[in-house]
Amino acid sequence: MTETKAPPVTPVSVPASNSARTVLLRRARELALVPALLLLLVLGAVVNDSFLTERNLISILGASAALAMVVLAESLVLITGKFDLSLESVVGIAPALGALLVLPAAQSGWGSEFPAALSLLAILVVGAVIGGFNGILVVKFKLNAFIVTLAMLIVLRGLLVGATKGKTLFGMPDSFYSLATTTFLNIPMSVWLAAASFAIAGFVLKYHRVGRALYAIGGNADAARAAGIRVDRVMLGVFVVAGVLASVGGLLQTGYVGAISANQGQNMIFTVFAAAVIGGISLDGGKGTMFGALTGVLLLGVVQNLLTLAQVPSFWIQAIYGGIILVALMIARVTTGRAQD
Repeated sequence: MTETKAPPVTPVSVPASNSARTVLLRRARELALVPALLLLLVLGAVVNDSFLTERNLISILGASAALAMVVLAESLVLITGKFDLSLESVVGIAPALGALLVLPAAQSGWGSEFPAALSLLAILVVGAVIGGFNGILVVKFKLNAFIVTLAMLIVLRGLLVGATKGKTLFGMPDSFYSLATTTFLNIPMSVWLAAASFAIAGFVLKYHRVGRALYAIGGNADAARAAGIRVDRVMLGVFVVAGVLASVGGLLQTGYVGAISANQGQNMIFTVFAAAVIGGISLDGGKGTMFGALTGVLLLGVVQNLLTLAQVPSFWIQAIYGGIILVALMIARVTTGRAQD
């Protein structure tokens, strides 16, 4: 009896044209915000004569500097495939603790009256410690990043209200405000700092092995570990860096507002995620660029400024941000070709 052999199965390869099309779609998603920004600028000029003035444009940049630092922090965490919701609370608690250390008891401080330089250093240390604690719980104890950082958001919010006794802190040394009040070429130093931070992060992500490691971990942590990447160490470092960046964002917010309230940073995380997502940072990890995240920040800054000039109530602004996130997620579904987890 003659044995019949099945014909060999030919592997199905993905056409190069499909791969190139996917890359172009993702790039188009990031660059799509550029014409959107230009369209908003034209719309703003038509709606309000003062919109395109130098003063208003610098105001948009100054108001967006703190948000930009927190978006940068969140974007780095998202690229690794994790979340950090507690960053909005770091924006409040880190500068508040620094202020309490430097202020006398008569001004609601702790009376320690630390030197301003030491208090500023304490702000960065607080951000690093919080980020490190989150990282240990997520990386070492394998706890869910979303739940851990949500819990930390609530804990830190309560600590901020308790430490400040619900009061607004003001009268700090000029160094607490200098980044927002000092200008170079008529642009606040806070804007220059945010721009430099994005440039450095973009360079590291594109050309340095640490940046490539972040994308690899976000794409497939097990494969990255098999390739020799120290996944736990890198991810722990990302959480620490994110905490420091958020504390800097809190300091910039303090300088812009001129005080520290007991609710500083509250609900900021929603805007942060909106900027990151519309800028092309994937919630699944392993995808996104700093250029896209930065354009997301600028787009939201322009939108908020336009709505403010039009005297639109703040709750409508939050609703619009939510709509922007939904649209961005639908665009992500189309450009990636798969559902998000």
